[in-house]
Amino acid sequence: MTKTKPKEMEVQIYKSKDGVIQMEVRLKKDTVWLTQLQISQLFDVNVPAIWKHISNIYRSHELSRESTLSKMEIVQDEGGRSIIRNSTVYNLDVIISVGYRVNSLKATQFRIWATKVLKQHLLQGYSINEKLLMAQKDKLNEIKSAINFIEDKSHQELLRDQTQELLLLVRQYTKSIDLLDQYDQRKIRRIKGQKQTYSLAYEDARRVIDDIKRNLSDEGKNVGFFGIESSDKLRGIIENLNQTFDGKELYRTIEEKAANLIYMIIKDHPLIDGNKRSGSILFIYYLDKNNLLYRTTGERIINENGLVALALLIAVSNPNEKEILIKVITSLLTD
Repeated sequence: MTKTKPKEMEVQIYKSKDGVIQMEVRLKKDTVWLTQLQISQLFDVNVPAIWKHISNIYRSHELSRESTLSKMEIVQDEGGRSIIRNSTVYNLDVIISVGYRVNSLKATQFRIWATKVLKQHLLQGYSINEKLLMAQKDKLNEIKSAINFIEDKSHQELLRDQTQELLLLVRQYTKSIDLLDQYDQRKIRRIKGQKQTYSLAYEDARRVIDDIKRNLSDEGKNVGFFGIESSDKLRGIIENLNQTFDGKELYRTIEEKAANLIYMIIKDHPLIDGNKRSGSILFIYYLDKNNLLYRTTGERIINENGLVALALLIAVSNPNEKEILIKVITSLLTD
């Protein structure tokens, strides 16, 4: 792998394991950028198919066009001459989403390579700015704990195919608390969160889980013990979200309630089967009912791939790691 490093953008050469695919990959703003043609070459499908997948991704608001699409000047060889073209490029979030829709083997090869490159890129920037953050030791330690926690869990068997999604969660987490910019301005802010307008009731949760089971059955899938409660745990979890102490809510914001909702359903196993899927969908349902599912840009606050990684991360975590997980989730939900 070779690379050149201009002031604001790094160009690396990506080469597939079989040596068939080789291309220049641009790094900017801690992510990879490729053109539609490069994505089609990467996954060995035609350009119209790539365009169709990208259009569907934007149409469903899985990703925001504004944050994942850019224009870059790219040098192209045309008839023996080097021509600079202003090309449309798409970041790694789009590439991965397309990769889930096409050849998974080639997508996995690229994701493994990109993970190594981006991890190095992210941690280098983190190390460079570490001195700036020393005055805010609590927040610095919080970031360190989150990065170390997620990196450690990425080696778990259940999460071995989710490395890239976990890295993106770390990047989104560190961006969401926006410490460096705030430090420069000498005004570290506390994430306040928002008050709920909709309170999740047990009956609503039960109806959502029953809908999931019915949809799975309609698709011809074996539902077995899916959604069947093993005790009164589910009701207790839902009621706990609005629990008060000395006249004050235990979880005061939508973000805190949503984080504890997905965590407790996945970790406490109130259902015989389907806890991860039910917890994830109830998490999305609750955010949507409180108008917090989408960012101001129209992008989902956490996309499907990130949600899968988050659910698995909760599943493999230890009970004594709950606090750091809740902090990560609440920060991810801050626009």
